[in-house]
Amino acid sequence: MSHTAHIPSHRKPRRSASKLALRAGVAGGVLGTIAVAGAAGPANAEPVTETIEMPTLGSLETGAGLASAVAASAEASQQEALDQSLQTLENTALQKAAKEAKTAKAEADRKAAAERAEKARLKAEQERKEAEERASRDRARTQLSTTSSSNDGSGSGSSDSGSSTGSSETTTQAPSGSAAAIVAFARAQIGDSYVTGGTGPNSWDCSGLVQAAYRQANIDLPRISYQQSSMGTSVSLSNLQPGDILYWGSRSGSYHVAIYVGGGKYVGAQNSATGVVERSLDWDTPSGAVRIL
Repeated sequence: MSHTAHIPSHRKPRRSASKLALRAGVAGGVLGTIAVAGAAGPANAEPVTETIEMPTLGSLETGAGLASAVAASAEASQQEALDQSLQTLENTALQKAAKEAKTAKAEADRKAAAERAEKARLKAEQERKEAEERASRDRARTQLSTTSSSNDGSGSGSSDSGSSTGSSETTTQAPSGSAAAIVAFARAQIGDSYVTGGTGPNSWDCSGLVQAAYRQANIDLPRISYQQSSMGTSVSLSNLQPGDILYWGSRSGSYHVAIYVGGGKYVGAQNSATGVVERSLDWDTPSGAVRIL
């Protein structure tokens, strides 16, 4: 082989100029530091046997990237926790609203059911009263028919007929004087409405009607029912005369009054459903009666 032949080199390839310069600078800084430390130390100090490796730019960049990643992860965790908290609050609010709506609906249903029950009760009460009135009228017609048949069958003797007629006239004899004025006024108000505390001229309560009727006879009565029933003299229900005051309850504690108009009937302001009406005594039998005339 020629002595000039190319012999391959076993040396490593040279580094680039920039990398060599960087390493030279770092090495120079390290050596300078060591030299200063050696000069400042004592003369008999032991030689430095260790060196300190300075961080490279690559490790610094890696640390900055890791810190940034940690910060981003922490921020993401905080956002996730906030989102979960908001979702929990929203679910709680929805549950509360649903519960309140359910409670309100149940209360509305209860009130509606109570109103329906009350309407049904009032209707049943009105139907009961109407049935009693019809029954009372039927009894009155039956009694009148029976009386007429009895009078027709007893016509064999003029004296018997006369006696029967006289008895009938006594029972249905029209009132006179002050009693007639009281009865006429009371009957003239039939059909007027009932209003608590009403004193006329088109609406009344029970004691307001009685007071106004007696005023036609120039008699001033107290305003309240129990005060009116406490006046005059007590009379039996079997010995009534037109113009007598009927009362319900105790005499000194009555809760309702009316005026006896004769023929087993009375006129009174009953209630808001019926207003001022004329009724037979057996429709609602009074507790007692007083006579003021």
